[in-house]
Amino acid sequence: MSAILAIDAGTTGVTALVVSESGAIVARGYQEFAQHFPKPGWVEHAPEEIWQATLEAVRAALHGFDRDELVGIGITNQRETVVLWDRETLGSPRRAIVWQDRRTASYCSSMTEHEARISELTGLRLDPYFSATKLAWIREHEPQTWAHVESGRYAVGTVDSYLVTRMTRGVHHVTDVSNASRTLLFDLAAGDWSDELCGLFGVPRDALPELVPNWGSIATTDARSFLDLSLPIAGIAGDQQSALFGQTCFDPGEVKCTYGTGSFILTNTGSEVVRSDAGLLSTAAWRAPSGEMTYALEGSIFVTGAAVQWLRDGLQIVGSAAETEAIANAVPSSEGVVFVPALTGLGAPHWDPHARGLIVGLTRGTTRGHIVRATLEAITYEVRDVVDTMPPVAALKVDGGAAANNLLCQIQADQLGIEVSRPSIVETTGLGAAFMAGLGVGLWSSFDDLRATWALDRTFSPAPDRGAADAGHAQWLKAVERSKAWAAE
Repeated sequence: MSAILAIDAGTTGVTALVVSESGAIVARGYQEFAQHFPKPGWVEHAPEEIWQATLEAVRAALHGFDRDELVGIGITNQRETVVLWDRETLGSPRRAIVWQDRRTASYCSSMTEHEARISELTGLRLDPYFSATKLAWIREHEPQTWAHVESGRYAVGTVDSYLVTRMTRGVHHVTDVSNASRTLLFDLAAGDWSDELCGLFGVPRDALPELVPNWGSIATTDARSFLDLSLPIAGIAGDQQSALFGQTCFDPGEVKCTYGTGSFILTNTGSEVVRSDAGLLSTAAWRAPSGEMTYALEGSIFVTGAAVQWLRDGLQIVGSAAETEAIANAVPSSEGVVFVPALTGLGAPHWDPHARGLIVGLTRGTTRGHIVRATLEAITYEVRDVVDTMPPVAALKVDGGAAANNLLCQIQADQLGIEVSRPSIVETTGLGAAFMAGLGVGLWSSFDDLRATWALDRTFSPAPDRGAADAGHAQWLKAVERSKAWAAE
């Protein structure tokens, strides 16, 4: 048997999957890493902790597995998070600033005169979510660190770039278009870094990674650095584009929603950059070794699974995410309780970095069941807000950890009024990276080969009467308005 090692470096942990030629996951490892919150609205990760979590996850996945069967590696990652490291020692001078971080809200407000041009070039919004604003913050607030970036000592990259550097002992500094297109430094139509945008944000272009195709001959791991493995790194993609690929959404108009730390709805727009005036982002999906680009429209929701994690770790009213379905099913409804999980601001389609979370509708009769159910409902409301701004969607493919929650999937179908399809493998982010790497090394030869591996687990059909769903969504929209601008300076 030949197999691919897929590394999914997410926001809260790293998953390693071994994927067989049939598209089955035959081994798995996982390791969480710490979340650092230095100030309200700030979110950071220690790069070394991400690297150590990667090593531990891979060790766990390969325990008892015949390594000789591995033919390639695929990498997928949390996007927009920025990492700096020393090109010689590979040590990082500071913690990574995470995509959820809101510290650059005031900087974005000061740059509004450039917003139209930035959007024209990148397909994105001027928002703290994206990488260049974080780099500009480091440049302004940590001049000694930034001096080493300008001198060439420190490299700049996203998490995929950092992992490739560590896996190759510093030989390769690369990224792909799906990650590059989330930085505010990438010209979407040209398919390359933009000198104009680098100048605007003050980022030296030569500090940025080389752009490589999403699959093909990218790099080779150094056995001394990476668990005695010398394998081709043959696939790279940002997590949401990787999930689109893993769901085999290869045709224009196909749509997927990934329930992760946040939730992300992407629709394949083919070779055309489609623009939205309703809060959606135009983004690169992938680039083939031939150079052919595929684009997508994306609705980015910042906090969904992270809200469940907050119930577990912050409020401590659930022991695990898996418990939420049973707890929420213990009550027939949320009894008017609405939770807006704007814990790091609001993403699409509202885009308010100053919004903050709130729970309204509480009474003496409110229990944890109502709050947990309101959390699941909030996730589906957020997705509906995005889908409502898209061209008509006939059906939705779902994946990610929360897709295993039957109640959530049913509420989602009721909210959208369309069928929601869940594949037998919901870890499609890692699967997409494996598919790309498999194409890169010839394990699969075509998109049709990959489509043949996709299998349906269950379809959720909407309730015929949408009255209750619409009423709940209307209450949600009222609550969202009350959450906006809460932390405005």
